[in-house]
Amino acid sequence: MIAFCGPCRVDLKEMVDQEDVKAKAPIRSPLMLHFMAEFFGENLETTIVRQRLLMACVLEALRENAPTVPFRRDGDDIYVGPKKMSVSIATASPVSTLIHAGLNITTKGTPIPTYGLKDAKIEPKEFALAVLKAFQKETEEMDLARCKVRGVP
Repeated sequence: MIAFCGPCRVDLKEMVDQEDVKAKAPIRSPLMLHFMAEFFGENLETTIVRQRLLMACVLEALRENAPTVPFRRDGDDIYVGPKKMSVSIATASPVSTLIHAGLNITTKGTPIPTYGLKDAKIEPKEFALAVLKAFQKETEEMDLARCKVRGVP
């Protein structure tokens, strides 16, 4: 998994989420913190579980960094009240599965009411490193949990 800051613009013709396509809801943000991951040898369902784990790590880190802000997770998205803070999708390619999650840093020019890391006074680089570390820890612990048990007949 990698993390980086940059703008986001996903037009309908490039959209993977067909609900957003039907709703004619393109994604735009002047500046987002992006998380991208690729997994080989996994199915889409497993990657969706990893996507939800990533967003749970994001929510936990948000709450640690801004404990007075009422962040909430609904599925694979993060909100503050009615304002959407994130975008997130898991999909499959012919050779792998992929996750993209983005958190608004700034919100000017977004097509819907949004909330950003800047609103919560959270520095993106340090936040990204904390989320990456938390996700890595969870993944390593899941691998250990899988390997430390014996099978049953």
